[in-house]
Amino acid sequence: MNELSGPGRPANPSVQAAVVASDLGLTFPGKRAGEEVRVLKRIDIDVRPGEFVCLVGPSGCGKTTLLNLLAGFQKASRGEVLVQGEPVHGPDRRRIYIFQEGGVFPWLTVGENVAFGLRRKTEMERQRIVQHYVDMVGLTGFERVYPRQLSGGMRQRVELARALAADPAILYMDEPFGALDYFTRFKMRADLVRIWQQERKTILFVTHDIDEAVQLADRIVVLSPRPASVQAMVAVDLPRPRDANLPAYLHTRDRILGIMGMDLWSDKATRSDDASTNEGHQRQGSLTHSLAERSGPGHTETQG
Repeated sequence: MNELSGPGRPANPSVQAAVVASDLGLTFPGKRAGEEVRVLKRIDIDVRPGEFVCLVGPSGCGKTTLLNLLAGFQKASRGEVLVQGEPVHGPDRRRIYIFQEGGVFPWLTVGENVAFGLRRKTEMERQRIVQHYVDMVGLTGFERVYPRQLSGGMRQRVELARALAADPAILYMDEPFGALDYFTRFKMRADLVRIWQQERKTILFVTHDIDEAVQLADRIVVLSPRPASVQAMVAVDLPRPRDANLPAYLHTRDRILGIMGMDLWSDKATRSDDASTNEGHQRQGSLTHSLAERSGPGHTETQG
């Protein structure tokens, strides 16, 4: 594991960064006149093209707010955001945001949802693109089904397929699996990694789950408590699919928790749970491998 204090710079300086945040700050007016609430301070981040970057930090530190600034949904109080060398002044069809609440259109079928951003394409092109991404996310045969007839995980697949069909340069994902059950989250993570490896889109992914970040990311941005700054940029140099039993995996996870001030072994009482914790990670590692093997486009969870 590599830990950098401050921003991570592209390994090859000749390659233009996909996303750059420079000296980014955000303040809100306080309740009293002249009072300010500082949310973000001096955020510096570089994201390489095709890189998978996760943002983690304490609850309420401003992870989603930072993602909104990077995507152009909110304006910073200071600093700037560049995407592919151009200043960000607002949302752009080349950058797609997947919200934690879910954003599929309930009045449209799966196929119609996926085709929503393809109105400039010919009918033949639309059909080809829709079928390609429906197949990729494992929803073949559900093209004419409405979202209300799908499970939560399947609706998230629809949203991912719709985003990919529009061929964005960057995906911003705000805790997209947070409302899913434990097993479905594992399956969705494996599928997302498979799809990302095929498509190589740049992904910025907010999560409160450190294990999820270690399983998914090339690098992890660790934010401090509010006002949030970048405490560390941690590179995850582990092969995919990632085995949660490996010492390197556990070291990476525990190091991030330590940076956040949540050392698992700081309390002597915790040590007595060592055996049960290791057993739990063995089960998690086995599940990760099992889901990775089953994460081909032909597999999908049952409707709920």
